[in-house]
Amino acid sequence: MSDGRPAPLTYRYTFAFDDGTQRVFTMALDRDTLEMVAPQRSSWPEWTALGYRQCANCPLKPETSPRCPIAANLVEVVAFLHDRFSYEEVEVTVEGHGRKYVKRAALQHAAASLIGIFTVSSGCPILSRLRPMVATHLPFMTPEESTYRLISMYLMAQFFRHRHGKSADWELQDLLAFLQVAHETNTAFCRRLAAIGVKDASLNALAGLNAMGEMTSLSIESRDEDLRRLERHFALQYEPE
Repeated sequence: MSDGRPAPLTYRYTFAFDDGTQRVFTMALDRDTLEMVAPQRSSWPEWTALGYRQCANCPLKPETSPRCPIAANLVEVVAFLHDRFSYEEVEVTVEGHGRKYVKRAALQHAAASLIGIFTVSSGCPILSRLRPMVATHLPFMTPEESTYRLISMYLMAQFFRHRHGKSADWELQDLLAFLQVAHETNTAFCRRLAAIGVKDASLNALAGLNAMGEMTSLSIESRDEDLRRLERHFALQYEPE
């Protein structure tokens, strides 16, 4: 019987390799909070413990949060990618919101899109700030799309802050500071995975996510051509009539 709550938001990733190997990951997210609905486990790998190479900027405490929330949700993904290299070709199919995306790509690019969902929806107190983006998840983003979506999400957050009588950061200064903190978290999590001997597919996927954030920071700080192009797209919104 339904408890009246909306059905979870579901994304399904299917990886198909040239050797016939196939793996499916289905992620269910609470529609109200966009938090991962994690499957239950009876045991956990040692590397998922919060204190195992814990991120230096992590505010969680082992006595109240015994597991790193991202690590706890990534167990199956890390096991899948453990012995695979980033350059392996894979056809990945992504289903969600009644749409299907299919792309043949290097594994590191396909895995980055998948891992990005886990990092923001698992309950990490730092990366959860990016969680609103998962409601409109776009697989295989280009750097330009990433910059557009990240800035748009942040400015919408400022709009809601303003409506609730809070200060709003229209100049994106806090966004730049947050991206630096997020970079530190992703880098530290890479060290956690490197310590258990995973091949480079997982590590390069996380590095790719970091690179997206760095490019957004550079676009904001230097007003590079990508950002100027975006500005031209919106020129009709502020030109005099």
